[in-house]
Amino acid sequence: MKRVLVIGAGGFTGGFIVEEGLRRGYEVWAGVRASTSRKWLNDERIKFIEFDFDAPYHFPKILNDALPEGEKWDYIIYNLGATKVVRYLDFNRINYEYLRDFLHALHHTGKEPEKFLYMSSLSALGPKDERNYSPLTEEMIPTPNTRYGASKIKAEVCLMSSGVPYIIFRPTGIYGPRDKDYFLMFESVKKGIDFSVGFRRQMLTFIYVEDLACAIYDALEKAPAGEVYNISEPASYTQKEFRRICAEEIGKKFVLPVRVPVVGLKAVSWVAEKINALRSQPSTLNSDKYHIMKQRNWNVDVSKARRDFGFNPKVDLREGVRRSVEWYRKEGWM
Repeated sequence: MKRVLVIGAGGFTGGFIVEEGLRRGYEVWAGVRASTSRKWLNDERIKFIEFDFDAPYHFPKILNDALPEGEKWDYIIYNLGATKVVRYLDFNRINYEYLRDFLHALHHTGKEPEKFLYMSSLSALGPKDERNYSPLTEEMIPTPNTRYGASKIKAEVCLMSSGVPYIIFRPTGIYGPRDKDYFLMFESVKKGIDFSVGFRRQMLTFIYVEDLACAIYDALEKAPAGEVYNISEPASYTQKEFRRICAEEIGKKFVLPVRVPVVGLKAVSWVAEKINALRSQPSTLNSDKYHIMKQRNWNVDVSKARRDFGFNPKVDLREGVRRSVEWYRKEGWM
């Protein structure tokens, strides 16, 4: 039985990564904070290891106490990260410094795994070809235009230079049951309103969370180390197509499309960011997210992932939205 350690197991995606590992027969360790909710980590087979990432000097002892000397995890999946923060400096601290400190501890204790999979983001690439909408590929030079994307690239470079056998995933928008961000969009459609940004065509891509979890283990088991992969359902959708699918699966006959000019979104994002900063809370809508929402081309070329580990998502957007809406209703969210 192979051992896998999932860092950031308590988040939306992390819970599904843990479940997929258990389904495949792994000895699964969930790396969490002491304060992390374990609502979706209730399987008795899960082994827990607690980290305080603001106290990295404890990492060597924590790792050595978890596994005896000479033993280690076969795979480590590093899913920890922040997508919104109160202070932009926190992107660097959480997305880069936490990873750097963890890698140092692995080296110090001799617990480097056979493979280390890092969850980056498609935002690390930055905007590309918004004229012809050619797909994003792994060969493109990253030019992130957000602080979030820049922190992810910094973390990628740190991992690449660490000596640890790595695989880097850059997934597009992740959705599915338990997710809160896309749920807000579904709720808006249910109320009969669909907000979109700008008047130029925007091509959107998605990856259903269970497909992503499967891809992670497929890559660890089959893909060579030292590679980067863009991850998405191999299809793209216009905002109109996305709205129609959501409305049909939710059962809403009429949805009013509301287009917000890019300049208007920038102003609203700035105001929302300042208000939430006064409350010491991260804002879903902020000046960093504005650049992400402004981006027109999210097309993804997944041929490299197909070639290296047989990447083949099973759930398209319609089926994924149907499953998500069904779960939200069952849990009383919708």
